This record gives sequence, structure tokens and C-alpha cells, in this order.
Amino acid sequence: MRFARYLVYAAVGLAAAAIAFFVYLVWGGGVALSDRAMLWRMLRGGGIEAPAEAVVARQLRVPSGYRVSRFAADLPSVRMMASSATGDVIVAQPRGGLVVLLERDADGDGRADGRRTLFSGLDRPNGVDLHGGWLYIAEATRISRVRFDADTRATSGALQPLVSGLGGDGNHWRKTARVGPDGRLYVGSGSTCNVCLETDLQRATLWVYAADGSMGREYATGLRNPTGFDWAPWDDGLHATENGRDLMGDDIPPDELNRIELGGFYGWPFVHGMGIVDPEFGAGQSARIAGSREPVHAFRAHNAPLGVRFLRHPAHRDLGARVALVALHGSWNRSVPDGYAVVSLHWAEDGRIEERPFLTGFRGETGLIGRPVDVLESPDGEVYVSDDYAGVVYRVSPPRPPTPSG
Repeated sequence: MRFARYLVYAAVGLAAAAIAFFVYLVWGGGVALSDRAMLWRMLRGGGIEAPAEAVVARQLRVPSGYRVSRFAADLPSVRMMASSATGDVIVAQPRGGLVVLLERDADGDGRADGRRTLFSGLDRPNGVDLHGGWLYIAEATRISRVRFDADTRATSGALQPLVSGLGGDGNHWRKTARVGPDGRLYVGSGSTCNVCLETDLQRATLWVYAADGSMGREYATGLRNPTGFDWAPWDDGLHATENGRDLMGDDIPPDELNRIELGGFYGWPFVHGMGIVDPEFGAGQSARIAGSREPVHAFRAHNAPLGVRFLRHPAHRDLGARVALVALHGSWNRSVPDGYAVVSLHWAEDGRIEERPFLTGFRGETGLIGRPVDVLESPDGEVYVSDDYAGVVYRVSPPRPPTPSG
């Protein structure tokens, strides 16, 4: 009982320290007045109304030849996405407990032709994926699937629970589930805290299961918040984004992209980025630190990379042969806010990765108009970006060859 009481005291103390840091950062750390309301809304989990089309056209920027538009709005807390074989977009809305289908733009006006609610009343759904005629849904405490017909845009039967009893408490309760090229189900589960020693061995990990949820086993550990993951099309290498810990200052530690290997340990909570030893948990952990894997790419600190997708459609060939898009959700605990963009990562033949801007301008002349969460490439090469701050899904259309006349 005494030990449990100490744990409660420690948790309360850490929460109080985090709140005190936030208050100092916002009101004493040089944050502009226009950013204070934005940071306060983000801390409370709130958002804003969708920006007007004119603001989108004026403020958002994409590479030459690309076009960005609002595909769908009025989607509070919209997070991860999946594309059907016919080009519809399925999205999860955790705070509404919803999974919604956005109909593809068949009439060419740039917007979803309609929407239909597939499920409501779920437990904070975050991850969605489509594979083999199944729609997979990752709620806070379980992973389920249901039959889905892309042609009729309808599910059939009840949700079938595959993995149950997942921890849904703490900081990073959202779960992501995707089926890999090997046909197995991968589940990402974030940590309960900023930095701590987890008692739930399924937190801060990636697990892998058979497609029906059986034969589950730990795949990789030391991953503070593996929200987004995808497989490189040239070698099926699994890559996951990672949000670094908070409360170490503006510029450390970096956020990460990790190449995930079976049995790999990725450092958290003992070490971060390229060898930055944790001031609270790194002492006496030299063996664990030496055995940890460093990221393959470092993002700027607190940029909060979430969704990642490798581009496969030839419409993006001008960007390069080996390219991924990453949604940067943006900082909440930095004296000068940073992130709020979608970037492209470009792999060179020697494995080096270059980061370039892809969709920018979410923080601009009219203030903060969005926080990108996920990136999706549809079968026809259209790119979709979800934004849980404004409740919008954007469409970024690649350059298209001119249609032959006559």
C-alpha cells in the first residue's frame, strides 16, 4: 500500500511539473500572445472551425504542379485514414467514437461526394486499415475487424474483436493497427507517460499478430509513441515515427523516424535520438543504451511526426524514386512553435535521407489553421491529409499529363 501511495504521489508530482512548465512556457517563455490561445486550445484537446477556401488557397503551399484543396470538413478530431480500392477515404474520429467513409470525388468538384457513418459509439477509435475484404479498427482498448465491400461502401456483420484488454489510460492511449505486406497485423501502442518505466509491457511497443488476432508477440520495444508506420516499397522495410520526450528544452531531443526490426530496442526511456542520455532514467543503463537502435532520420525537436506513407503511384515520380510523406502535428511545448506541416523524405542510394517541405503554411498570416495528423495515398495517386485541429481532410493532387484533344 505504501509503495502504491508513493506511485500516486509521483504521478501527481509529474503532472504538476508538466502544468507548471506549460504555464511558464506560455506566459513566461516568450510565446507570442497570438500563440497562447492556440497552445491553450491544444492542451485542452480543442480545435477551431475549418479555414475558408480562400484562406486555404492563400496560405497553404505545395510543390510546383501540385494543387491543394479542402476535401471534407466538419470532422472533429479526425485522425488516421485508409483508402478503399475504389478511392473512398475511411477516417477515424476518436472523440466522437466514429468511423466515417468519405466518398471519392466522382463529379470532379474537388470535394467528397458524400459521407456515411460506418460505426459510432466506439471507444476512441484512432487507427483504420483495409486488407483482404476486411476493415480493421483500432480503438483505445481493442482491435477489431468487420467485412467491408468497397463497391457497395458497406460493412456486413458485427465487429469481430481480435485483440482485447489493451491499456487505454495515460498520455498516449491511441492505438494504430495496419496489416503489413506479410499479411500480419501490426499494432502500435504508445507510452502512458512522458518518460517513465512502464508496468504494462504492451505500452511503448509494436506488437504483431496473425491477421485474425492470434499468435500475438512483441515485435519492437522502446518506442515512446509509434503512431504512424509504413513499409518501404523497395524492400518492405518497416518504418515508424516517434515523438521524443518533453521537458528537456526547445531543441532536444529530436523526434525520430525508426527502421523497425524484429526484437529491436529503440531507446526510450533511457536514451533519445542520436545518443542523448535521459537525465532521469539513463544513469546505470549503459548496456541498454549501447544495445539500442538509433533513428534513421531525426526531425526537429517537438515537431511531433505522426502519420507516414511511402508514395507508390507514378504520378509522384518527379519527387523521386524513394519518397515518404510524414505529417508533423506541431509543437505544444516550445517557446517558438514549430512543425505544423507535411514533409517529404527522400532516400538516396546510400541510405541517407533528405527532408523537404511538401505541404506548408498551416501556421501563417491568419494564425494556426491546422495540425496535420495522417497522410494517405489513394489508388489514383491523390494524397489526403487529415487535420484534427480544424477537423478537415485536405486533398493534394499531383501533376497530371494533359488530356489528348480530338
